[in-house]
Amino acid sequence: MLENLAALTVSPEANLRETLTAIDAGAKQIALVVDASGKLVGTATDGDIRRGLLRGLALEATVAEVMNTKPHTAKLDEDGSDVMTREIPKLIHNVPVIDANGVLVGMFTDEDLTAAAEISTPVVLMAGGKGVRLYPLTKDVPKPMLKIGETPILEIILRKLKAQGFKNIYISVNYLADVIEEHVKDGAWLGLNVTYLHETQPLGTAGALAQLAGKLEEPFLVMNSDLLTNADLRRVVKFHKKSGAKATLGVREYSFQIPYGVVNIDGSNVESISEKPIHRSMVSAGIYALDPWALSLIPANEYCDMPTLLDSIKSHSEKVSAFPIHESWLDIGRHDDLNDARNNLEHWLDY
Repeated sequence: MLENLAALTVSPEANLRETLTAIDAGAKQIALVVDASGKLVGTATDGDIRRGLLRGLALEATVAEVMNTKPHTAKLDEDGSDVMTREIPKLIHNVPVIDANGVLVGMFTDEDLTAAAEISTPVVLMAGGKGVRLYPLTKDVPKPMLKIGETPILEIILRKLKAQGFKNIYISVNYLADVIEEHVKDGAWLGLNVTYLHETQPLGTAGALAQLAGKLEEPFLVMNSDLLTNADLRRVVKFHKKSGAKATLGVREYSFQIPYGVVNIDGSNVESISEKPIHRSMVSAGIYALDPWALSLIPANEYCDMPTLLDSIKSHSEKVSAFPIHESWLDIGRHDDLNDARNNLEHWLDY
């Protein structure tokens, strides 16, 4: 934790010119705004100041007019590595540390981020689909190998897993499997142990898992290989183990607005009218944690999708839990989704 913050600390009355000097002197691309009692009241970056200038503010304007009044902060008793592991996927590289009274006592930075401890939890990436909705891009390239910038989607996923400490990876392949295997190989160049599950025919989103029956001795993760997320998957594993469930399904909120007034009627009587209501539902995030026992429910070499497997688990009176995922998440199933990912390179390539 950085404790000597004098160079990058300014008062709310400091002008933008003085704040830029503090940002430059502190060499952390941020100024911390504290009041006379030492309490943190905001932060300011050169981007905040630039946006203020574009609004017509002069360099003599006060930093209070442009500062972020609700910065991400950490408590004094939090671990710096844990904090930065949480914040860096959000592109936040400096986190002020405050005490119980809101007084600034230090700042966590990238230097507080230590390498994640390796964990043995296996991860299975389902990469056998044809990517029909992304045709013709997927005519000669499997969807997981489409590039975001210069990096294939699958490689981004693998690097994010490595950054979180996962090392034992299984990849289910079928369509254009050789393209994936030629790029990833055994994963050693990424610091991973990669094993392939070969499908001789399409087996659905869970069918290939039957090949792991009797081979795994601990809960494992299953993840679609066409999605990008900054979620901490270690938290999914931890939640699953504590829940006592045989399966945990990652879920996220999906909302859509009906562009018309919705009329509820009973016969010919109008009971209520809702103007352009917003409907919210929890949807699958394509991330699962499973106990090895669940593998015994999957028929060998037969088609089986994940909803069918989860229903089978429930039919055995076993628990299936839901884990909400609030972090950024993108399912690359359509051309618009792919373009979205490519237009936000820095966000998704931060691992």
